[in-house]
Amino acid sequence: MKLDGEIGFNHIAIEGVFKSRKTLLAHLLAQKIGGQLVLDPPGNPYLKDFYNEKEGAAFLAQLIFLANRYHQQSRLLQRDLFIDRVICDYLFEKDKIYAYQTLTDDELLVYERIYSILAERVPRPDLVIYLQISLKTLIKRIEKEGDPVEKNISEKYLEDIVEAYDYFFFNYKATPLLVVKADDLDLSQEEEVWDIIDQIKQISKGTLYYVPQSYRAKNTKK
Repeated sequence: MKLDGEIGFNHIAIEGVFKSRKTLLAHLLAQKIGGQLVLDPPGNPYLKDFYNEKEGAAFLAQLIFLANRYHQQSRLLQRDLFIDRVICDYLFEKDKIYAYQTLTDDELLVYERIYSILAERVPRPDLVIYLQISLKTLIKRIEKEGDPVEKNISEKYLEDIVEAYDYFFFNYKATPLLVVKADDLDLSQEEEVWDIIDQIKQISKGTLYYVPQSYRAKNTKK
């Protein structure tokens, strides 16, 4: 079943560290409320070298991510007029979160110049959903679901990324923001998805924090 005409947002971006289930939520929202699904462009030839700490690979990988995301986002400005809603599983600004964790000061100077030019030419969402998970949850999911490259990432890097995401969204003011405590979010339960949709209906400006029933139930038992 799709819900039409009750959601006041035409461009929704979903964010969170990898393994936060943001892509799954994007798929489900597109099914439930309708909209064109836009996924973070796959593939980066320098990513493996970056995780293997090859010199210069971080900068090259970051530029590829930035260019791919820019090309995809800029095309949304010319999207079909008959498409009422876009649901994207990333926020363009998230590129800077990773850049500031991986690049040297000299590399950041070059990156910032390129980013500032491109950022002016991409559409801004009118709602952002942040699926917030803890470092403990991220590590657990990597151990269970991660590929060999992900399992080789240092815990210190993961900790820095989780903290950087939390810091970024704690200070985020550009659009309405829905923060979902997502450690125990069970998106296989349709009720949980509809609860998030209900939260989307309620928010109009500022930041709304939402603790799903699954999280409340688990922590009540402790």
